[in-house]
Amino acid sequence: MQSLSYEINRKLADDRGDGHGKSAFSVLMLGALGVVYGDIGTSPLYTLQQSFSQTGLPVTAATLFPLLSMIFWLLVIVVSVKYVLFILRADNKGEGGNLALLALVLRLTRPSPRLCALMGLAGILGGSLFYADAAITPAISVLSAVEGLRVIAPELAHLVVPVTLVILVALFSVQKYGTGKMGALFGPVMLLWFGTLAVFGVMGILGAPQVLEAVNPLYALHFIAARPMMSFVAIGATMLAVTGAEALYADMGHFGAPPIRAAWFFVVWPCLVLNYFGQGALLLAKPAALANPFYLLAPAALHVPLLLLSAAATIIASQAVISGTYSITRQAMQLGFLPRMRILHTSEKELGQIYMPFVNWALLALVVFIVFVFPSSDSLASAYGLAVTGAMLITSLMVIAVMRLKWRWRWAWILATAGVFTAIDAVLFSATTTKFMSGGAMPVTVAVMIFTALTTWKKGQAALDDRIAGQSVSIDRFIREVRNSPFVRVPGTAIYMTPHHNRVPNAMMLNMRHNKMLHERVIFLTVIFEEVPRVARENRIHIAALGDDFYKMDVHYGFNDEPDIPEAMNYCLKRGMDFDSTAGASFYVGTDTILPVAGGAMPFWRDLLFAIMKQNASSAAEYYRIPADRVVEVGGRYEL
Repeated sequence: MQSLSYEINRKLADDRGDGHGKSAFSVLMLGALGVVYGDIGTSPLYTLQQSFSQTGLPVTAATLFPLLSMIFWLLVIVVSVKYVLFILRADNKGEGGNLALLALVLRLTRPSPRLCALMGLAGILGGSLFYADAAITPAISVLSAVEGLRVIAPELAHLVVPVTLVILVALFSVQKYGTGKMGALFGPVMLLWFGTLAVFGVMGILGAPQVLEAVNPLYALHFIAARPMMSFVAIGATMLAVTGAEALYADMGHFGAPPIRAAWFFVVWPCLVLNYFGQGALLLAKPAALANPFYLLAPAALHVPLLLLSAAATIIASQAVISGTYSITRQAMQLGFLPRMRILHTSEKELGQIYMPFVNWALLALVVFIVFVFPSSDSLASAYGLAVTGAMLITSLMVIAVMRLKWRWRWAWILATAGVFTAIDAVLFSATTTKFMSGGAMPVTVAVMIFTALTTWKKGQAALDDRIAGQSVSIDRFIREVRNSPFVRVPGTAIYMTPHHNRVPNAMMLNMRHNKMLHERVIFLTVIFEEVPRVARENRIHIAALGDDFYKMDVHYGFNDEPDIPEAMNYCLKRGMDFDSTAGASFYVGTDTILPVAGGAMPFWRDLLFAIMKQNASSAAEYYRIPADRVVEVGGRYEL
């Protein structure tokens, strides 16, 4: 996802310079097809089939038309109106997605601590649900594509799970090499995919054009009125058609809202609708085609090419989810919800292309586990939905805060718009809870575990910061004491990294206690991650002279920026500060060891979890790209 978006952004800049705005817009649209719409674009592989399978309804016109009507109007209301026309407006300085929205809402609600805390918990829960969705999407997408083997060669049905696992393991294994070359193919392949959906859909509709009557919402409404309990289950099944809608919002920062909107209305939406109604027409004529209406809609001679194209489309959808998981994890780290993790850059030219080994292999393990537990798209579809609808509901709730506090809308307008969307999302979420015992418990369990980890880290780190701050002295007081009782000042520059603005870092106190000396120049460096996507370079560095060759330096980054302390220090050189961070300065970094004790800041088991997370966090030197030979680590032990 990242590699393709960077290529597109470069193309956009070049075309703007040449005056070819239309060409750039087309490139962005094509990129959005490959990145944004992979998940929702592969939903026709299983949605209509699962709508009948999960409801147990017979395939007749009386049941088919209501289900098609539900699918059509869910695409209209949830995707076209809510996300494409409405939610894309709720950006955080051009960025979208759950954590970008959370950062914006936290900034807006800070004057009200209770509301801020409530929104914070909701946002963290939404992020946790994203991880659960990220584990299910590759599994169900690739499984449903490979299940075409059962249509092409039923005797090979036993190979569906092994082939799925091979594809998934191969996909995750190549992540460390980057996706730059492969990413250039995403857009064209997905354009071919959507074109194929449309062509086969039209072929099916021509065989039974009366299926188009299902566009009428009265079919769905009459079904709901006549069979409310069954319609509740049907809504929970047909919502599979809108899985992936959150990606529209999450990837807004890569492409911008206009290309995403254009790609939806001119390509994705019409192609999806045509294919769903084409499958419906096939089922009207041949109810037995319910075994796999997606593949059976195509001529038999094209089943093998369609299988290969389906596999490619699901790989692209999975790749977008994997890259998105890296991005949201980095955002969570920089917003303080996760410990530092190792980040590798897979391109020397594009800094945005990253690979996170722990996230990659943990996600693969979870995906493989899911495939073993749910070895078919039928069984896995029951697990799908809770995480998606939960994240959608949380997005709607947080957007209400944006509407009120940022846009200054009246409550009447808020209730008429976001209130309606929230009610619809609540119905969808409630409908998917019916699948809790048949698989829905799995994504909920994953989300709860991740939510626990995120909140434990946030609370534990706050408690640790308070403990360290309580044991340290203020910088002003320290400098006064240095003046009154001079220490030996040795040549060179010492840079002490500290999260506390006005407190002497523990690493410095320990160094002085053991070595009885100070460097001739001391810099207290604090990295501050703002609740905005990016901080302009000219606004990134703030330096204050404290006297006696002591300096306070704040380096500001956004949650989408890539921290690089040497680069920041070199920028200081250009502003007249006479030191060379990479050749002459030593960086002192505190390494804290946590000793869980009963009656601490959190329950003992959470203290223990925080201690484990702290112990396994990557080093500050690696995370901030500080040369290893310039780093001095000074450890402290704290009971918590």
